Amino acid sequence: MKIAILSRNPNLYSTKRLFESAQEHGHEAHIIDHLKCNIEIEQKGPALYYGEEYLTGFDAVIPRIGASVTFFGTAVVRQFEMMNVFTAVNSRGIIHS
Repeated sequence: MKIAILSRNPNLYSTKRLFESAQEHGHEAHIIDHLKCNIEIEQKGPALYYGEEYLTGFDAVIPRIGASVTFFGTAVVRQFEMMNVFTAVNSRGIIHS
């Protein structure tokens, strides 16, 4: 399973443990800074890119979004949802938490 962990800081204990645990269980994990994602809305469908790469092939997303960046972080999670990727916390849950 290919898992995206949305986190601003890969050195946070909780982010590191999620990453390590995913790898220990045989999953491919990626830590992605959601503030560096670009949202693309086109006729061909929703897409996200990170730097020069499109984020494709993910099976699940684990959002670790801080209160100061909730609005954009929620938009990134919503984009993953529109791409039919499972999210551990859906975008509406982030807003209403």
